[in-house]
Amino acid sequence: MMEEEFRGLLKATAALTAIVGQRIDYGERPQGQQMPDVLLNVVSGFEGIHMNGTGPFEGRIQVDCYGLTYSDAKRAARAVVDALNFYRGGGFMIITHLSTRDTREGGSNDADRSYRTGMDFNIIWRPQ
Repeated sequence: MMEEEFRGLLKATAALTAIVGQRIDYGERPQGQQMPDVLLNVVSGFEGIHMNGTGPFEGRIQVDCYGLTYSDAKRAARAVVDALNFYRGGGFMIITHLSTRDTREGGSNDADRSYRTGMDFNIIWRPQ
C-alpha cells in the first residue's frame, strides 16, 4: 500500500510528469522504454512495533531518474526532490531526502549510455 501511494504521489506531480510522463515504475525499467523515466525501489523498511501493536512503516526508497542527457536526468531529479522533500500528507507522516548521486550507465556504445541521478528518501508512513 505504501508503495502505491508513493508512486501515486509522484504521478500526481505535474512538474515531474511534464518531464517523464507516466513512466514511473517499481523494480525494473521496461525494455525499450522511452527516457527520461523514473525507477523506484524499496531499499529497506520495517513496521514499527509498540505496546499498542504495529506502528508506522519506516524505511527508505531509492528513486532513480534516467535520461539520454545529464540535463534530462537532473531535471527529473529536481522535480522529485521538490515534490517529496519534507512532504506530509495522506498516509505519509514525513518524507525526507537523504542523498543524491549522479552516474552514467555502462556500455561500449556512448550513444546507448544513459545518465542516472539516484536519490534516497526516508519514509515514515501509516495506513489511513
